[in-house]
Amino acid sequence: MEQPRTSTPRRPKRPALADGPVVYQVPARPARPTPPVVLALRRLPNPRLTGLGAGLFGATSMLALGFLDRLLLDGSAVLFGVLFLPVSALIALWVREADLVTAPICAPIAFAVGIVPISGGTGGFGGQTMGVVTSLAVHAGWLYGGTLIAGLITCVRKVRAMNRRPRRTGAPRPGRPSGARDRRG
Repeated sequence: MEQPRTSTPRRPKRPALADGPVVYQVPARPARPTPPVVLALRRLPNPRLTGLGAGLFGATSMLALGFLDRLLLDGSAVLFGVLFLPVSALIALWVREADLVTAPICAPIAFAVGIVPISGGTGGFGGQTMGVVTSLAVHAGWLYGGTLIAGLITCVRKVRAMNRRPRRTGAPRPGRPSGARDRRG
């Protein structure tokens, strides 16, 4: 013999209007597979250097590359210039957003520090200084190219950062009285 049910089945409780609006979820589209190049780029280091840190990184790496160039290839200025371009790009990519203006300044300083080993100056401090000045003048194309790369990357990063920020309008922020003024000016 069948027993009658004593309780009713439980249904999920619908939110009342006082609880807030009912949110309906739209089914998500299936995710596209991420290309392997993007996955490889995500694994690369992404440090955020201060302006001073970016300058030190650029100067030490270019000095090390200058000594390596002098040791292995007897001071090839073309190789040094070619290696300067990615170092300039890394300086501009790795500097913090607050210190973006320093990247195009750090790149030429790094070039000048790194060219010391391959400049070929002789005869003491004066001769070495004249060798560095001459090398900077002769290889100014590489210097301008690396500085241009750093400047372009910096400009793109700055524009992207400005587009991410919310636009300031005349409307008051939520949670603030309409007569409250911004203390920043």
